[in-house]
Amino acid sequence: MAPVSTQPADSWFRHVKSTLALGIPLVGSHLAQMLTNTTDIVMVGWYGVDELAAVVLATSVFFTVFIVGSGFAFAVLPTVANAVGANDETSVRRAVRMGFWLSMIYCALVMPPLWFVESILNLLGQEPRISAMAQDYMRIAQWSMIPALLIMVLKSYLSALERAQIVLWATVAGAVANGLANYAFIFGNWGAPEMGLRGAAVATLITTSLSFLMLWLYAARHPVLQKYDLFRRLWRSDWPAFREIYKLGWPIGLTLLAETGLFAAASLMMGWIGVRELAAHGIVLQIASIAFMIPLGLSNVATIRAGHALGRRDIPNLVRGSWVVGAVGLSIALCSLSLFLLIPETLIGLFLDKADPEAPAIVAYGLVLILAAAAFQIVDSMQVITLGLLRGIKDTSVPMALAVVSYWMIGIPVAYVFAFKQDYGGVGIWSGLVVGLTIAALTMLARYVWQIRTLVDAQSRSGELPDRTPSGIATS
Repeated sequence: MAPVSTQPADSWFRHVKSTLALGIPLVGSHLAQMLTNTTDIVMVGWYGVDELAAVVLATSVFFTVFIVGSGFAFAVLPTVANAVGANDETSVRRAVRMGFWLSMIYCALVMPPLWFVESILNLLGQEPRISAMAQDYMRIAQWSMIPALLIMVLKSYLSALERAQIVLWATVAGAVANGLANYAFIFGNWGAPEMGLRGAAVATLITTSLSFLMLWLYAARHPVLQKYDLFRRLWRSDWPAFREIYKLGWPIGLTLLAETGLFAAASLMMGWIGVRELAAHGIVLQIASIAFMIPLGLSNVATIRAGHALGRRDIPNLVRGSWVVGAVGLSIALCSLSLFLLIPETLIGLFLDKADPEAPAIVAYGLVLILAAAAFQIVDSMQVITLGLLRGIKDTSVPMALAVVSYWMIGIPVAYVFAFKQDYGGVGIWSGLVVGLTIAALTMLARYVWQIRTLVDAQSRSGELPDRTPSGIATS
């Protein structure tokens, strides 16, 4: 047990200021990362509709596999934040080092199956021609899994130390490099070979490698970070820290899988309807994903600030900070919803070559889907920010179960029934997304309220809280 902080809660203004100071660079880094992905979709879309459909499928599979592995990096975030709040420098190094270990082990396990993604997609009912093109892309892009996951660990480390600015600039630099490399290798500009969708994969590999190098040099060389001695004896095992990151990380990974798998399954079902419908779906999904980067960044803020407060045993500021980050997220979601309703055709048109004869049909189909995307902006923001708060207090197992039930036992069946049994097609698929996200948001929020009440009750009874710092190796 550890004593609770007796300091009064900070002012509401200070909480808003702190949330924005940390949130703006984190949101910016997520937007820059999404810009990298969007650039791939846009430029491949300019190259051809079939290539666009293949990249949508390949990136859906890649991102689904990637996001599961990033659970270990996300586990580093609250662990380091707790350690910083408790002034425990040794635990910072231990958590990051084992985050690297787990990420590399994961890459060794998942990359071999990705080599044969064509067979996987064919088994899932996709057009063989599109599946073969997706494999051409994947056999190059899969090598970026290694630097991409290591980047996630370094991002968690630096963000928990509130050094999000370098995360932003490294991601922006990567986005610029990706755009230039795409322009060169997709279309064969500046003397480069014309590689089509394989060029987009080459650009992704170049981008992730350069971004990792930039973050690694900063973490290794910055004078203020020398006290953490992050890369000292990187090969040395640390089984207590390994177990902690693993215990926190695998539920986070499965939670992320449940949500990203929901959207990947939607892409697969849309592929059963047709290539043009899949292309429209991919565009609208990309637009919705760009908007989602803002609440996702705020979710990271929620994890960091909740982790710091819990490390200090500061329940009043934990509660007040939760209210602030939730209110900011709601405001942003309302803005996104408004844009989707006001300028949908403009947003969709950014992803297509207007000279393409199939563009009008894709835009028309996308206009219907973007209404459904507008419908889940608020609940999607609510669920991801609440999930970030739960991670900050090291509650990961129950949220995992809630996500699986919401997305896979409710969302996917509703999508399938509405799309193929009730003949609503793509609209039915997106209706299932709305239902799944709404259930997740409500149940996650109820879980967080219950957890906070438990902590407040413990404080009022004994003035102490259960030890959830890294040295306690205690996880939920």
